[in-house]
Amino acid sequence: MSGKIMAINAGSSSLKFQLFSMLNEQTGQHQEQVLCQGLIERIGMDDAIFNLRVGDVQWRETLPIADCRQGAEHLLRALIEHNIIDSLDEIIGVGHRVAHGGETFADSVLITPHVLDKIEQLGTLAPLHNPVNALGIRVFQLALPHASAVAVFDTAFHQTLSQTSYLYPLPWRYYEELGIRRYGFHGTSHKYVSAVCAERMGQPLAALRIVSCHLGNGSSICAIGHGKSVNTSMGFTPQAGVMMGTRSGDIDPSILPFIQQTEGKSAAEINHLINNQSGLLGISGISHDYRDVEQAADNGNRRAALALELFAERIRAVIGSYIVQLGGIDALIFTGGIGENSRSARQQICRELAFLGIVLDQEKNLKNHFFIQQDNAPVHIAIVNTNEELMIARDVLRVALNLPVQPALATQ
Repeated sequence: MSGKIMAINAGSSSLKFQLFSMLNEQTGQHQEQVLCQGLIERIGMDDAIFNLRVGDVQWRETLPIADCRQGAEHLLRALIEHNIIDSLDEIIGVGHRVAHGGETFADSVLITPHVLDKIEQLGTLAPLHNPVNALGIRVFQLALPHASAVAVFDTAFHQTLSQTSYLYPLPWRYYEELGIRRYGFHGTSHKYVSAVCAERMGQPLAALRIVSCHLGNGSSICAIGHGKSVNTSMGFTPQAGVMMGTRSGDIDPSILPFIQQTEGKSAAEINHLINNQSGLLGISGISHDYRDVEQAADNGNRRAALALELFAERIRAVIGSYIVQLGGIDALIFTGGIGENSRSARQQICRELAFLGIVLDQEKNLKNHFFIQQDNAPVHIAIVNTNEELMIARDVLRVALNLPVQPALATQ
């Protein structure tokens, strides 16, 4: 049996993908081999960009791609033209990243007409994402009707939160009637990196207390106890929590009607302000990109330096509160674009946390070792490269094909 599985992340104008060989066709044994990966950008434009990489070989072309359907068709043709596969029949499963599963989906699920309808209904909670995710599902079901389709939800991992962690102190009817509660996001990433960290520690995940920091243009922190999400910083929307690239994170909610009334802004303009004009960009005035702000700070820009300090301090505060909730900590994980690549961000966040057992080794941090804590420190500090696409492929095996998955160690 062929074991090729595709992981799809469909956006409004982009399509990210990876193709895996998950089963050895001779032995039937589990494997995790990336056959290709890529990205289609600027979908809907005459100058859309198609990127495809196989190992160290890359192809890039600019062409008109009118919609997601044309993007999918071009992608599947390219797999055959570049001899990555001989036939589309080799793809036995497609896993789709879906932003929001509400309270309906606590795990990845096989996509049925009922499931797809529910994903579209949940578009009220994620209007910019779920409708696009649903469109991607329909397109690939049409193109690959023989392949099993599985939905993997960003929110599913956080469905283990207790009511005291997910409820907001609003009138009860807003939860009961409108579903207003903390949902959390980046769940696939937090689930993956915590499993990899536990494996590298040589301990069962169920025995560990972990704080996972997924830091990028969108950032979230997750408290993980006994392998389950206990709390997470993002909330009803990804706007909540720590300061991010362009998002403010948690602020006094009364600031919003104050600005609205003072400046005569609409609700949409206020939403744009806190989602697209705040965070690192708002404080620094330089950029939403951590690297640009870091460079400006190194060149003496005080507001850029202040933005980096604010970013670190808000993360440190959440880490501390989660350690209290977990009753201690065994491992602190850094992942995401900033978490994996910024040595100075990790250093600032770990600063003066030795009293909690978090002691960074500067040399290991500079060299990007997997574990970067000092040798005798009681708390492990890990840099784990997240791989949401691999988690999606694993879930296709587990959910659609009922095959046990034995995750391989991260190659770091």
